Amino acid sequence: MKYYSLNHNAPKVSFQEAVIQGLATDKGLYFPETITPLTPAFFETIENLSNEEIAFEAIQQFVGDEIPEATLKQIIAETLCFDFPVVEVEKGIYSLELFHGPTMAFKDVGARFMSRCLGYFNKDNKDSKNTVLVATSGDTGGAVASGFLGVTGVEVIILYPSGKVSDIQERQLTTLGQNIKALEVDGVFDDCQDMVKKAFLDESLKHKNLTSANSINIARWLPQMFYFFFAYKALKKQNKPLVFSCPSGNFGNICAGIIAKKMGLPIEHFVASTNVNDTVPRFLENGIYDPKPSKATISNAMDVGNPSNFIRIQEMYHNDLEQFKKDFSSFTFSDVETIEAMKTIYNTDGYIAEPHGAVGYLGLKKELQNHPNAIGIFLETAHPIKFLDTVEPTLNVKLPIPTQIESVLGKEKVSVKIKTYEELKAFLA
Repeated sequence: MKYYSLNHNAPKVSFQEAVIQGLATDKGLYFPETITPLTPAFFETIENLSNEEIAFEAIQQFVGDEIPEATLKQIIAETLCFDFPVVEVEKGIYSLELFHGPTMAFKDVGARFMSRCLGYFNKDNKDSKNTVLVATSGDTGGAVASGFLGVTGVEVIILYPSGKVSDIQERQLTTLGQNIKALEVDGVFDDCQDMVKKAFLDESLKHKNLTSANSINIARWLPQMFYFFFAYKALKKQNKPLVFSCPSGNFGNICAGIIAKKMGLPIEHFVASTNVNDTVPRFLENGIYDPKPSKATISNAMDVGNPSNFIRIQEMYHNDLEQFKKDFSSFTFSDVETIEAMKTIYNTDGYIAEPHGAVGYLGLKKELQNHPNAIGIFLETAHPIKFLDTVEPTLNVKLPIPTQIESVLGKEKVSVKIKTYEELKAFLA
């Protein structure tokens, strides 16, 4: 499998090269040269397969022979060491819970998969180091910190916007030490992401062997398609069309879901549910892609004004807006609407949704009006405890502290404050 740049002005590379480089030399995101549908027999018997077996069949074509089969299966086993339950919230509407991993966010899957791929590629390079440089709007930082902690030959530097992530999210990325370092940026997520992209293209930093663990990186992004296969396996026996709603910030999850659909997974429709950072909903209305600076909301992991992965989605639809609209909708919701949705979900079935899941639920309810016979699934991307300052007062509940969170609460935060790219460069030099 070869990967090409979506800016179409860089050499094609192998899976290994794409993982290590992160971003192409022409600033473009890497994209697989082909997407081959899986066999009908795979989908006919999927309920008889384990999650690990499903994941191997899904990802193998994208890795090719660059990681031996036995090693790839071991990487998958270490990646998927927790559950992905599908929970009925109300009749015909399900929450796909992606928060049962070590940092209680969906990004545990991609971070664990990528860290182990990078560890395999580094196994014979005892003297060289890779520097994983990553921007986070919330959960990516903690997942990457956990996934890469102690990985030989890898230094991790995480940029996050000061005061714009929750207390627990901040602790998860600032308290681990070892090969993990946190930079607290005076700005918003887009500022962090811009700094990361600029560093990748800075010739004077070549010696740092920079790569990214944002969904920019194919090894962080592609494994997110596993969730959709797991949900299909759980709901297949109902024999109804499936509509998936993804709370969307950088659009990595929904982009991976569309890859799964291109591989033959029978998904009726996708909904990209956003908060007030509405670049994509506006694009679907007027056909103009006009990113604006991000605004802070209670669903902070989606506070993204210029979603990186949207260009990958456009590539899969050959930039044909009308074809795209057949499979895809996008809606925007305010914090007020999000809070009301959290209350509705809790009062209906006693289910506690955090703000991102609530935004996903809202988009799903809206789109299901066009699919009356479908089952709806919204992605619950993080555990409610990570947003207890919003969840507890909204629902008037007291959340128990899960074991994974207890482990970081007593640790001391360590971060370096920066304002400019020059300060980041000085830190890296």
